[in-house]
Amino acid sequence: MQPENFRFGGGAGQTLLHPLVLAVLLVAVLLIFFLPRKYLVLPLLSCTFLIPLPQELYIAGVHFFVFRLFVIAFAARMLIAFFSSPDRIFHGRLGRFDLLFLCWAILRAAAVILIFRVGGAVINQAGFLMDAVGGFFVLRYVIADDEDISRAVKSLAVISFVISLFMLYEKTHQTNLFAILGGVPPEPEVRDALVRAQGPFQHEILAGTFGATLAPLFFMLWKTGKSTLFAVLGFVAATIITFASGSSTPVFAFVAGLAAICLWPIRRHMRLVRWGIVAGIAALSAVMKAPVWFLIARVGVVGGSSGYHRAMLVNNFVTRFNDWWLIGTKENSTWGANMWDLSNQFVAEGQTGGLATFICFMALICIAFSRLGRARKAVEGDRQKEWYFWSIGCALFAHISAFMGISYFDQVRVLWFLTLVIAVVAAAPYLRAGVRIPAARSWAPAGIVPIRRPPSWPAPFGPSGNL
Repeated sequence: MQPENFRFGGGAGQTLLHPLVLAVLLVAVLLIFFLPRKYLVLPLLSCTFLIPLPQELYIAGVHFFVFRLFVIAFAARMLIAFFSSPDRIFHGRLGRFDLLFLCWAILRAAAVILIFRVGGAVINQAGFLMDAVGGFFVLRYVIADDEDISRAVKSLAVISFVISLFMLYEKTHQTNLFAILGGVPPEPEVRDALVRAQGPFQHEILAGTFGATLAPLFFMLWKTGKSTLFAVLGFVAATIITFASGSSTPVFAFVAGLAAICLWPIRRHMRLVRWGIVAGIAALSAVMKAPVWFLIARVGVVGGSSGYHRAMLVNNFVTRFNDWWLIGTKENSTWGANMWDLSNQFVAEGQTGGLATFICFMALICIAFSRLGRARKAVEGDRQKEWYFWSIGCALFAHISAFMGISYFDQVRVLWFLTLVIAVVAAAPYLRAGVRIPAARSWAPAGIVPIRRPPSWPAPFGPSGNL
């Protein structure tokens, strides 16, 4: 699971593009130029998650994966749109969060280039920036409002259903049908007699994480009404994907997302919960003989889990702070057995990009949660809208739980960017107004006069108020 950032010159040495993938790619590119903006999310997500990552065009030492080809096509469409109507590209929605994301990506790329100081690092990080910055702003372009969010999650429900069928077949027949396209092994890994299906992804943990982190978003479709079919379809598919992967990290992420949903009754007291967690960690640190992060080594759902490796990874990250804080390090592989395997997203951010990159990454997470929390308070009293923001926050929490056991290095990174975009876009209209909007309910607390939503504010679930 070595991150792409350190595989300079690695990967295929020639074009790997199945004829079927090429045909789909050509059709999808045409759709990018001719479909209305609101429908672009379907071909984008479908091709990103259903086509194995190694499907690529190899030109002059540069790997143009399918997603990168989409980024180029979208950049051309956005450039055309800029000259025709500059104010409609991002609909005036870019702000400090977007700038912070850009700073994170640039700092991360610059750190890797400064550490290695070779031409391969420059080419590799140009690819990373295309994936990260290009992918993030393409998603910002295609997702402009709550209707787009609904459309994206419904698309993911259908995509997840397709992947779940393939992974279920892989689990039962030990044959990965995506291998026909190329880029994934034809047979899944078997560990302790447990088949670990991976579908179109580059690792079974990432495959399971894809399903686990989507589950709260499918729950959101159900709680916000009139999308029961997509909600059930997606949630069942997410469950199958999670457990078909045969890995502990996705299961913990799945459970974390559901546990966060169950905290709904105490949603108004989350500050107390957070401080309670801090106090609990402090108490454990006082009574444990080993650092508290060694609890990671004691948990495992399936056989063969490498919890001790992950605990040692965090331990080295903390104790060797001086080695990586400035611009990261390339010497982490010498810290111990398999320490090159950065199977922790937080550790990967610090060791790859240094303290500044780590802080930017943590700030992205904190700001996303903050925006969702403030938006939920702005609509407090309207349970449907509150569930909308709460469920998105649960999806973010599921990702954070997964980060403790894996660092994203394939198309699952796009899902992480998509979750951030959904959080920003969903909360933006309510934060922009800067005023609390109590719902017009007969049971509103005494002394509070309900304020109706101004007509200029978009309904969070489309014109009818539903998804």
